[in-house]
Amino acid sequence: MELCTVTYDHPDAVKLIDGVQKVYVERYGDEDITPVDPAEFSAPHGFFVVGYLDGEPVACGGWRAHDVAESPLRPGDAEIKRMYVVDAARGKGLARRVLAELERAAREAGRTRMVLETGSIQPEAIALYLSSGYERMPNFGSYRDDPLSLCFGKALVPTAE
Repeated sequence: MELCTVTYDHPDAVKLIDGVQKVYVERYGDEDITPVDPAEFSAPHGFFVVGYLDGEPVACGGWRAHDVAESPLRPGDAEIKRMYVVDAARGKGLARRVLAELERAAREAGRTRMVLETGSIQPEAIALYLSSGYERMPNFGSYRDDPLSLCFGKALVPTAE
């Protein structure tokens, strides 16, 4: 898979984001209502990547910076949004590659912790995050009080140069 940094509103990103929103509708009955500004995913305060197989967009994910202390979020956090792999490309480790790239880019941008919100009806996402070193944390954001919401975090350890 070739990973390419793109804008959040790049046509391939939009196509994949539409796909993940359809999954949310199927599983939860509605799209993700979290407010998102595409500019939040541009450097230096954000990042968005699309993964391509044979020239076709098959995976995506991004992060946006949080620099205001709003418990449990804290300055230095990078919130993951729109992690997605199309059905036909699942089971090949692509989500793990996107996640590793998000972590690398966030670490390089000086972020100190990755945080995310997912839902309890997404067992494949939960398994990915747990197996990648993420731990449960108090809920935050638009779904703070939603019983189906689960939030996770992982400290980003600087790499030796």
